[in-house]
This record gives sequence, structure tokens and C-alpha cells, in this order.
Amino acid sequence: MIVNLAFYLFSLILLASAVMVVTARNPVHAVLFLILAFVNAAVLFLLAGAEFLAFILAIVYVGAVAVLFLFVVMMLDVDFAALKEGFQRYAPVGALVALVLFGELCLVVSGWTVLAGAPAARLHPTPDNISNTAALGSLIYTSYLPLFQLSAMVLLVAMIGAIVLTHRERKRSLHQKLSVQHARTPEQTLVMVHAELGAGAAMPPKEKETL
Repeated sequence: MIVNLAFYLFSLILLASAVMVVTARNPVHAVLFLILAFVNAAVLFLLAGAEFLAFILAIVYVGAVAVLFLFVVMMLDVDFAALKEGFQRYAPVGALVALVLFGELCLVVSGWTVLAGAPAARLHPTPDNISNTAALGSLIYTSYLPLFQLSAMVLLVAMIGAIVLTHRERKRSLHQKLSVQHARTPEQTLVMVHAELGAGAAMPPKEKETL
């Protein structure tokens, strides 16, 4: 009974937060509702016995993707009013796409069949008393190890490509050329001034050098 109540409670919060994601006018609020939706979805995975999917959802999506969206929205000075100026022109096309998607959802729901005993189905440990996380880890790092490494290489290449595309060489005011600095002689850097005892010496103005 407690599990069923928890399921309906978190499901209701998940649906409400998902609606607020697409209806919130403030993009920061939309991202915060997105994080709330991810957290509730992770709790539902825990109730279903899929602790690995729950941890992945909480760590990857909440801890990385959603927080990244939040920082991008808060740090970038985006004029959302200017982005919404041409909304009326594309409203008919958007309505047509929404109608097509709604028809596809109706076709899927109309042909949906529920297996007997499906509401009580849960993910349980394997007969060898191995948890879901251990079973998935054993499968990934044995049968699918080459594909796992290939996906890691693709992500690494994508990360390096993003860094290369966004990197810009910045020349600061104190930028120096080491070859010119090493080639300087004492005659170019020192000025010998004869000053009598007890009298100050007026330093001649130094010429500016481009280093």
C-alpha cells in the first residue's frame, strides 16, 4: 500500500513538473522544473527496482545536463523576447506537427495491450543473487566492451572538437616573445648614469620597445 501511494505521488509530481517545463515563461524556472522531473523519475525507477537507471538519471541528467542548462541560461544574455517575435508566423506549422504527433500517439495507445500481471512486475535480482547493477556491469564490460570503448572514443573526439572550435588565441597587453627577450643584450636594457654623492640623478626617458 505504501509503495502504491508513493508511486502515485511521485508520478503526479513528475507529470506536473513536466507540464511546468513547457509552460513556464522564465527559462530558469523551466530548468528547475526539469531537474524536479528528473528526480521524481529517478525515484520511480527505484520503486521499480532499477537502481542502476535511477542512479544514472540522477548523476548524469540532474548532475550534469540539467545543471549545464541552468548555467548556460543564467550566464548567457539571451533576449528571449526577440526570439519569440516570429512565433505567430510559425504557429500553423507547429500546430500541424503537433496534430501529426497527436495522431501517432492515438494510434499507439489504441493498439496498446497490457499483459496479465504486468502492474505487479518488478525488476528483481538474477537467480544467482546478483543485483541489477552488477549484472549490467558484467554484461557491458564483457560482451559489449568494444562498443563501450568505441562510444567513449566518440565522446572524447566530440569533446576535443568542441574545445578546438571554441578556442580562441587571446593576446594580452603583457604578451611577450621569448625569442626577443633572450636575444636582448645588457646595452639594450641598462642605462649607466653618473650621480655625485648626495645629489639625485635625473633618469633619461626610456624609449619604448615592442617586445
